[in-house]
Amino acid sequence: MVSPNLIKKSQSFLTINPETKKLFQLVYGQKQKGEKGIEDDDIPRIHVSQIVSRLSFIYEKIRVAVDYDEDHLLRKNAIKRILKRQILIEGVLRDYDGEEITRHLLTELIQAGYLENNKIPETKIGEVTDLLDKYIKLRHYFKESYPINNLSNKENKERTAVINWIISLAATEIEENLNFNIVRRTVMSNIFNVLTKVIKLPPDLPYQKDLDLQIYLSISRNYLKLDLEMQSFLAFKFYNSWDDADEEELAKIAKNLKDLYQLVERQLKHPLIKQIDKIVRRYSLYYSMLLETMGDNPAKTYENATTNDKAFFSLIKEKCQKRYSKVKNKLWRSGLRSIIYIFLTKSIFVLLLEIPAIKFFGEKVNPFSLAINITFPAVLLFLMILFTKTPNSKNTEKIINGIKEITFIEFKKSQPIYLRRPTRRNYLMNSLFNLIYAGAFLITVYFLIQLLEYIDFNWVSITIFLFFLAFVSFFSFRVKRDVKQYVITDDKETILGFIFDFFYMPIVAMGKFLSDNVSRLNFFIFIFDFILEAPFKIIVSIVEEWTKYLKEKKEDLA
Repeated sequence: MVSPNLIKKSQSFLTINPETKKLFQLVYGQKQKGEKGIEDDDIPRIHVSQIVSRLSFIYEKIRVAVDYDEDHLLRKNAIKRILKRQILIEGVLRDYDGEEITRHLLTELIQAGYLENNKIPETKIGEVTDLLDKYIKLRHYFKESYPINNLSNKENKERTAVINWIISLAATEIEENLNFNIVRRTVMSNIFNVLTKVIKLPPDLPYQKDLDLQIYLSISRNYLKLDLEMQSFLAFKFYNSWDDADEEELAKIAKNLKDLYQLVERQLKHPLIKQIDKIVRRYSLYYSMLLETMGDNPAKTYENATTNDKAFFSLIKEKCQKRYSKVKNKLWRSGLRSIIYIFLTKSIFVLLLEIPAIKFFGEKVNPFSLAINITFPAVLLFLMILFTKTPNSKNTEKIINGIKEITFIEFKKSQPIYLRRPTRRNYLMNSLFNLIYAGAFLITVYFLIQLLEYIDFNWVSITIFLFFLAFVSFFSFRVKRDVKQYVITDDKETILGFIFDFFYMPIVAMGKFLSDNVSRLNFFIFIFDFILEAPFKIIVSIVEEWTKYLKEKKEDLA
């Protein structure tokens, strides 16, 4: 394989800009390193019992099934959950030991399948311990600065929120350490450098001091798909010198942590988010598809980009088509997982609740309505996925034009993109629109109730049906995001589409409200986290030690 550094351009049609050239070189270097795949076998690595790992892996799969989230967030969520148990729950019963907590943390992550067995060097324990110790000290200094004595209920809730925030920050930084990727980091830097030159504010908008942070947070949302907790970590680091913080700096940060928490929360709800996200989403897609195009042969792709631009653009088009196909397959996998999640956490709950509720209120049990309410959520989600369209050729052309802009000097964007003042309707107009929105929701619900009554649904079954209609409608929007992230063309507006959105979107909005609030009352999560997990992990730890003991005895007899 020829390095991009050694290629001589015999005939150059277009000129690659320095940032993209460095990205080609980096991808090439990482691929070379990966192909060598040389590991030092003398480095001690963390090992866990295969038997224990199978038990923990099965437990974790069940735990994840009842607490749906994106695949790339699962390990971070697991880290947070383990830290909470080790620090907030078990920490009450024993003295804090950073190295012991870290060893337990990494062991549990390997057992659950989030890290590979016999791959993580034992030196990683020291790295993570150093990270964790800073957060434990920050938590200690914060609790000293804000003692619980004489706090009002509101102040106590704020104090608890900040303490939980510290655990979230720790979990995010540990995940970042375990998942460091130089290519993704470089792409983030490239997108940031491009957009800080492209995105401009009009003089009358007072957000100039927030713009760089908002662009960076938007890149983390749209390119890395980070959740709010992980974005919060980026904002936290933006406002203080965390990486180099000593004891004195930690105490200073802790003293102002409550105000910093509120400042970060405001940044995560900034008025410019929607506008910036719309721009960043496009550029994130351009860079994602550029990396996809580099693929297995970055040197050949680089050569095409510098000497045969038609072949380069043709390759982009081919990769786009393959990506559309892959993302549709991923949509089906996500949909299947979502259907399992809905069935485990909602349909079974309906089965246990609906019949007793119908009998309690003296209504007649209708097997037909019961069957519909059990099967309806999964069927509706299946149909939503079935009719999801993949991006078209016009969309691919826009992606190719975007990659031209970020790759070649000749296509560099010359005109800035000016943000506009966020829309603020007056009170009367806003109230009128809210009234119309509520009216559309009520009309839809009214006709649905009439239809359900016509097929002999009683009011208990109707209530459950409407709940699932709203919940699954919103859920379908979530699982279709993987496809929508590749769409940058505007949907064609039709009268039928307008009418559908007018009556259906309020149902989706209700589903979001239910999802945000009912998820906090997830009975199964309570059972797993507060009843099953701690004793299960104790049993797993005992089995792990027993296997080590047997191995030692076997070696003694050898």
